[in-house]
Amino acid sequence: MTLSPPFWSNRQVPEPEIRAVASNLIEALQFFGKARHDGEIQSVPGLSLIFCGLNYAAFNAALMAQPVDGDERELERLIRTSADRFEEKGLRWTYWVCDDFLTTALREQAPRIFSHHGLRHLTEAPGMYTERLRAPEHPLPLLDVRAVTDERTRRAFSDIMSLTFDIPHSVSKAVYGSEQAWLGNFQGYVGYLQGKAVTTVAVVIASGVVGIYSVATVPQFRRRGYAEAIMRQVMDEIRESTGIERTVLQATSSGLGLYQRMGYRRVTKFDVYISD
Repeated sequence: MTLSPPFWSNRQVPEPEIRAVASNLIEALQFFGKARHDGEIQSVPGLSLIFCGLNYAAFNAALMAQPVDGDERELERLIRTSADRFEEKGLRWTYWVCDDFLTTALREQAPRIFSHHGLRHLTEAPGMYTERLRAPEHPLPLLDVRAVTDERTRRAFSDIMSLTFDIPHSVSKAVYGSEQAWLGNFQGYVGYLQGKAVTTVAVVIASGVVGIYSVATVPQFRRRGYAEAIMRQVMDEIRESTGIERTVLQATSSGLGLYQRMGYRRVTKFDVYISD
C-alpha cells in the first residue's frame, strides 16, 4: 500500500523508520503463534492475528499490518474481525495499534471505539529506533552470554520472563520452555554471572533492522549494567556476522532512560488494548 504525502505530512520521522519498527514487531510477536503445536498465525486484510494456544491475553494478539485507509468504520471493521476470530477460540486477546497507522482524528477517537467493542487500554510503548548504538558511558560488567539452544537455557529464559514480567510460571514454561519456540527467527540469549542466569534478551532480524525484545534482569541484579551488557554483546555479534547496525525496540517506562542513553530515539508509539 502506498501512502499519499498528506497522511504523513505532519510526521517528523521518515516513514521507513516507522514501518521498520512496526513490521519487525509483527515478526517478533509471531513467535507466540509458532511456539506451540496448537499455536496459529492468521493473515487477513490489514491484520496479523496471533494465537498462542493458551488463554493468556498477552500472547494472543491482533496487529494492524498497514495504516487504516479510511474513517472509524474501517477501524471498527478491523476490531470486529479480530474479536470474531479470538472469540471463536474462546481466548482473551490484545490489540496493538501503531499510533502512526491512524489519522489524527482516528487517534482521538480510538479509546472510545475500542471501549465500545469491549477493549480497554492496557499500556503504551514507545517504538524506538537507532542507526547505531552510542558508545557506553561507563565500563560494563562481563557476562557469559549463551544462546537459547537447549533445555537449560530455555528454562532459564522462561524463569526470568515469568519473574520479570509477572507471567504465570506454567504459561511462561509452556511458551518459552518449548523447544519448538526457538526454531524460527526469534532468537534468545541468557546472560550468566558466575553460573547464575541473571538477564535475557531476544532479537529478530527482519525489515532490514534488528529488533530487540524480552530485555529482562532478575530483580536483585538490576541497575548494575547487565541488561545493557547483554544487549551490546549480542548486537556486536550480529553486526560482525550480518553488517546490520540499525536496531528497533518497544520501550517500557523502566527501560526508557537506558535506551535513550544508548542512542535510541522515539519514532512512534504503540497503544495496547486488552479484552475484558
